[in-house]
Amino acid sequence: MKNSLSRIFVALLLCQTTFGLAQPKMAVQLYSFRDEFAKDVPGTMAKVKQMGFKYVELAGTYGLSVSDFQKMLAQNGLTAIGTGVDFKVWEQNPAQGLADAKTFGVKYAGCFWIPHNGTDFTIDDMKKAVTVFNKVGKLLKENGVQFFYHPHGYEFRPYEDGTLFDYLLKNTNPDYVKFEMDTFWITHPGQDPVAILEKYAGRFPLIHAKDRAKGTVGNQNGDADVETNVVLGTGDVGMAAVMKAAHKTGVDYVIIEDESSRSVAQVPMSIAFLRKNGIK
Repeated sequence: MKNSLSRIFVALLLCQTTFGLAQPKMAVQLYSFRDEFAKDVPGTMAKVKQMGFKYVELAGTYGLSVSDFQKMLAQNGLTAIGTGVDFKVWEQNPAQGLADAKTFGVKYAGCFWIPHNGTDFTIDDMKKAVTVFNKVGKLLKENGVQFFYHPHGYEFRPYEDGTLFDYLLKNTNPDYVKFEMDTFWITHPGQDPVAILEKYAGRFPLIHAKDRAKGTVGNQNGDADVETNVVLGTGDVGMAAVMKAAHKTGVDYVIIEDESSRSVAQVPMSIAFLRKNGIK
């Protein structure tokens, strides 16, 4: 009887833990529609709204002032949740990066690329990033913004008993430095998105949901043909399993990013896939 009660108690705790996690929300990286924005900002913004999005990640303002761009977002019922800032800005003028994030009113502000020489990414490059990220992450946290880094594949080169990415995770403050997983750029260098989400649960509040055409040859250089971006669930990333992991590991936003020339046609199908997998 005692054993049965113990099992029930543990099951209830697990349920509370699971249901205590906020369910991931769907968003879109506006870079997916960069070609359309270049031609028609109001019309493209309206199309994003028509697709059913409420949340967006920013990729510039396409020639508009920040205030005008924000007004257009508001007019279409869209909320900006994140933006990227160049590494050199974070390194040389982090206050400017913070000001940009505050102006946009985003919850997350991050970095999408660590500078390095060609394809030669080294431990020295990573050590420099660790120093910058910890400093910037502290500044942002103290001002109500969360810093994140978005890897692009070159970070997964072997180092000691793991990878350079493992070094980055181990040497950055988990409160100051979070991560945005791009499922394409985790798969491309030969890594498993689910395994990484589970290994570093809580460090990935953001996911770029991006699938890769079957048969695509990967590399560790952060380099790929954008036309290998396919509808979520039709490629070789294993997106259904990634979404299950996202529900369990504290992911805040699942952000569709489609860099292909077919994004306008493909994104609605990717939305349907995410909704089917509990991301709304």
